[in-house]
Amino acid sequence: MKTLLLLLFACRMSSSVKHSLTYMASGFSGVPNMPDYMMTGEFGQIQVDYCDSNKTRRSYPGLWEKLNQIDPEILKFLNEQCFEIQPLFFKGVISGLKENNTNEAVHILQGITGCGWDERTGDRSPILRRGYDGENFMELDMKTFTWIVQNPLAAPIKQMWDANPAVKAYLKRFFTEICPQWLKKLVSLGLLKETELPSVSLLQKTPSSPVSCHATGFYPNTALMFWRKDGEEIHENVEHGEILPNHDWTFQLSVKLNVSSIPPEDWRRYDCVFQLSGLENNITTILDKNMIRTNLVSPSEFPSGAVIGGCVGLLLLLLCITGLFFWKRNNNGFRPTNTSDSSEKTSDSSQRRNDDELQ
Repeated sequence: MKTLLLLLFACRMSSSVKHSLTYMASGFSGVPNMPDYMMTGEFGQIQVDYCDSNKTRRSYPGLWEKLNQIDPEILKFLNEQCFEIQPLFFKGVISGLKENNTNEAVHILQGITGCGWDERTGDRSPILRRGYDGENFMELDMKTFTWIVQNPLAAPIKQMWDANPAVKAYLKRFFTEICPQWLKKLVSLGLLKETELPSVSLLQKTPSSPVSCHATGFYPNTALMFWRKDGEEIHENVEHGEILPNHDWTFQLSVKLNVSSIPPEDWRRYDCVFQLSGLENNITTILDKNMIRTNLVSPSEFPSGAVIGGCVGLLLLLLCITGLFFWKRNNNGFRPTNTSDSSEKTSDSSQRRNDDELQ
């Protein structure tokens, strides 16, 4: 499996004159919540195609329309590969392998298929490999177009495929003619720019949080970003993030610096450097508090006058409500009057006045 991963990275050629078209397929057995089969296509370093056994299909925006204008046969072939040929192939191989290895419930068959083309020299680099349950399984010798067994379980499959002249002829034609032609057509479409410059910002959640130097919107994904002090790269109190894809097929990257122990007067001695393959000059951002974007509102921006006025108004409103409450209570506004008690009190009051007058 390590060889497969190294091979995958090798296919992602970063030179401006080298191009690659790579399809990575996976078949699953006994894996819950996963399609039985999925395939992802990459042109250079950008995912341009995806399909799976759930009939899900996604592609690079506008790709199918442009390909259909240039060569409708490409779309026909890819649709057949996604929903007919490859799913049946993976299902059949996994079923056969499970018969010889029934102790495990989960099985994964992987494949890497693709080709590279050097625009300057014209060299072609085809590739076809298979992996099974995390180990190398078999690969195609591109000189003889025969299969090389890397796992004993692959021996019966090799015998079957090598014995079929039609399979050998098709593989030879696909990797020497079809795949390089498609790759050249993708290059001619001009889907991707050689370089796309990023937007670089300084971000901080709270005054005690690390300062994140964040770059987004760049292409290709062969980029580096790091913090420096007095022009020298530093590693202490620095946390590097991973390069992540954006929804528009560009990438983003962040690197954090813990500033809790840095005196305010030393901040400008630090800067963040962004390097992009194909870009001559680096993008440098000085650590400056005035340039940091945060969700917090600084005291200088806090609308103190308006807030104080609002508090005073609220206090006056509360005083009015309190006064009204006591006024209503003193005037029996919150309980009904007892008529009998009132009559008795009125009678007693009249009697006292009469007694006073008599005296």
